[in-house]
Amino acid sequence: MVSEYMSGGGGRKAANHLYGAVAPDGVTIVNIGAGFVSNAILGEPGVKYDIDKIIYLGSGNSKTSYLFHTRKDRGWNTLEKLRAASGVRIGGQSVGHDIYIMGRLFAWLLDLKDPKFVTGYSGPAINAALMRGEVDARASIADDIPRRTPEWLEKDLMNWHVIHEIPAGFRFRHPKFDPLPALHTFARTELERTVLKMQINFRLVGSPYLLPPNTPKEQVKILREAFRKVFKDPEFFANMKKLTGAVAYPLVPEEQEETVKQIPRDPEAIAAFRQLAGGDPLPSR
Repeated sequence: MVSEYMSGGGGRKAANHLYGAVAPDGVTIVNIGAGFVSNAILGEPGVKYDIDKIIYLGSGNSKTSYLFHTRKDRGWNTLEKLRAASGVRIGGQSVGHDIYIMGRLFAWLLDLKDPKFVTGYSGPAINAALMRGEVDARASIADDIPRRTPEWLEKDLMNWHVIHEIPAGFRFRHPKFDPLPALHTFARTELERTVLKMQINFRLVGSPYLLPPNTPKEQVKILREAFRKVFKDPEFFANMKKLTGAVAYPLVPEEQEETVKQIPRDPEAIAAFRQLAGGDPLPSR
């Protein structure tokens, strides 16, 4: 096996390369960020590939859950108090970043009053800003909390409000998080449920391994079986835990392919998601 790094190859560039330049012989496998799927669905410029023709081999990471939380000293220890507050400052990396979108999704469905989205941080810098009081809240990946900021749990420094299950029913288990309501229960309309479905499936795709279209079926069969075996191997789970500290929740090839197929693609939902992911005011409810 030979690993080849491609500068800027995390999204559209890698997908365009896979679709237009990689020989369909089963020899070259591309590993890419899930953003290549959302870029295609949302009609972002520069997309020169068809996500329904690409061949999916699965991903080592998939299921997860996100939390929305605020500084304890803000006093918003109930959803009613949080909703009554105005101008809650929510930290994020950049417009369009996964954590930024999650923060806006929480704010939207929780009906926060005039939330402010403060960007320009790295992930760890958001945590530092939260502790310094530069921002009041953030969205976090649930299993990151015990690994990266265990003092938030041990010293009770945060109010935990809502958990977003990806997929519905799946959540990172912790006594602080178990009682939290699930975000999907706050969706009131079919449009809101459809936008949630889009976001869930975008995230479920994980960081997929891909083959170009027209790869011979026999090669696809061999490689898919190999990936299925890896994602069931106890050694894979042990290595993931050792290298990242996280539990692996892999997605096998057929599940990944079906996840992509089930992403909603109606224009109204796409427009709402684009608004949610951008810098304009949140969609109306």
